[in-house]
Amino acid sequence: MRPISFKRHRFPPEVIRQAVWLYFRFTVSLRDVEELLAERGIDVTYETIRCWTMKFGPAIAANIRRIRPRADSVWHLDEMVVRIRGQRMYMWRAVDREGEVLDMLVQKRRNKAAALKLLRKLLKNQRYVPETIVTDGLGSYPAALKPLNCLQRHRPGRLRDNNRVENSHLPVRRRERKMQRFKSQGQAQRFVSTHSAIYNTFNIQRHLVSRKTMRIFRTAARAEWIAASAADAEAA
Repeated sequence: MRPISFKRHRFPPEVIRQAVWLYFRFTVSLRDVEELLAERGIDVTYETIRCWTMKFGPAIAANIRRIRPRADSVWHLDEMVVRIRGQRMYMWRAVDREGEVLDMLVQKRRNKAAALKLLRKLLKNQRYVPETIVTDGLGSYPAALKPLNCLQRHRPGRLRDNNRVENSHLPVRRRERKMQRFKSQGQAQRFVSTHSAIYNTFNIQRHLVSRKTMRIFRTAARAEWIAASAADAEAA
């Protein structure tokens, strides 16, 4: 865990953390966060909030990934189309059986090289080979799995077999609409990388648990966020 340095910032760490949390936790715009903070007597512009999300969001997300438990051994892979400045691109996504987002990668192609790049990144970051890799019928997946010696773990399924990852696209689609589409490939990649880590922390799936269990999960999620965004005592 690496403490976050808030040195040389006029606002206290608590305000910065709250702004970053609001932006990535809920489907709100930068201007919405500005209004929410103004309601609490904190006068800060949305451009300042944008700078905070770009600077501190990835650092907090990296800390969250360090403390998250190991993902399930069944992975679901899929890709969806996104339009960025009129250009057709693909957002490759991997989740485990529990809905934990493992990684997201914005790429220009939907071919073997793009699938191979995602798989190599997954195997490197997760540090283990899954028991099963579930995909749709796209031929790029078996072509990419073969040189990785993972073809025997591949399970091409029907559409309903991959519902886990299909449904996981919805939060990103909502944010894409709120942001009036992504402005560049780099901006899209930065946002989804940070958003996915924070989404994992607060994705309690409340419809599957009792109210009592939900409160326990919510408290644990908040504690995880506080730990991941803790300020460096010497540089705060």
